[in-house]
Amino acid sequence: MPLLFILLPTIGITAIYFLRKYLFKGKANKGIKEIYQTIENRRDELPAYKIPSHYFNGFLTVIFGGSTGIEVSTVVATAAIGSAAHNKKTIANIYKTELICAGIAAGIATLFGSPLVGFLFAVEVIAKKLTKTIFISCACSVLVAWGFMFLFDHDKLFNFTVVHWNFYAAPYLIILSIVSGFVAVYFTKTVIFLKDRFGKINNNFIRVNAGAILVGLSIMCFPQLYGDSYSAIPGLLNQINHQSFTISLVLLLATLVILKPLVASLTLGAGGDGGVFAPSIVAGAILGMLFAVMLNHFFNTQLIVLNFALVGAAAALSAAIHAPLTSVFLICSVVTGGFVLFIPMIIACFIAKYSAQSICSYTVYSYKGAYKTKLQS
Repeated sequence: MPLLFILLPTIGITAIYFLRKYLFKGKANKGIKEIYQTIENRRDELPAYKIPSHYFNGFLTVIFGGSTGIEVSTVVATAAIGSAAHNKKTIANIYKTELICAGIAAGIATLFGSPLVGFLFAVEVIAKKLTKTIFISCACSVLVAWGFMFLFDHDKLFNFTVVHWNFYAAPYLIILSIVSGFVAVYFTKTVIFLKDRFGKINNNFIRVNAGAILVGLSIMCFPQLYGDSYSAIPGLLNQINHQSFTISLVLLLATLVILKPLVASLTLGAGGDGGVFAPSIVAGAILGMLFAVMLNHFFNTQLIVLNFALVGAAAALSAAIHAPLTSVFLICSVVTGGFVLFIPMIIACFIAKYSAQSICSYTVYSYKGAYKTKLQS
């Protein structure tokens, strides 16, 4: 029933609100910004309740349709594990940053099935530096995570195979990279604006339900927006491959590029758990599809749509979190043969990052302003 799409986000975000209020004593989750504050301030710690809090809240957000992903929930929960180890009165007490980064590296490595991605994310996004102790701690943690991956089945995120890259597509890649940077800035500004606006709503019932209903209406009109939206990517690519060019297809892709960041921001503003990771990947992939489809139709460029979807995903993620190396290796690892695109992808990621930085110097993670958060009754 279409009405379920409206009801489910309301159930999920309301459940999160009551969990935060009664089980976790009204303490709001601030995402990756909490990790930065903990690392920068010696007296700050990530309390142990962050582990179950982000686990349950991230799960409830995505499973009930909240248009984010579980990546940021995983990052903060595993960072809290590292912080808990640091609090022990042992030699580990002096290695706060190293232990937090080690926990995050293992979590991301397991989530995406790539030890290198976990290592790079911890170094490039969290620590923002590479010392001998950070290298050793993160390397050890991802190796342990890699060992666990052998015990469990871990398929690629997308069941596609990259065959080759046409070098004549390079000029179009540069344009896509710049546009991806602009989309990432749009996402960053939207998240900050909506979280601030929702935080100023005094009535919790209105804040939670207004956001959830808007998310639900969007999902009802565009089911591709449900949850992290990773499952929508194969469907859209198959639709492109088996359907002739139509204006309705172009409008669908363009609308999804605009709505995915907006609906993700509404989810976060209403109280859902998550971040910009999955929405950036999805919005960038759909942007790449749209870009290739339009150029193929109007200019007969014969671009490979899958390639541009993957490059768009990497470029948008790089611009959103200012982490080109993490983005390249992550997207290369989610499909078979992804490293065929390594060179064009790394070019795209750096162009997208610097395009975004030329407009907006901060990300959602590094934004220094304070969100106003209300959890009172």
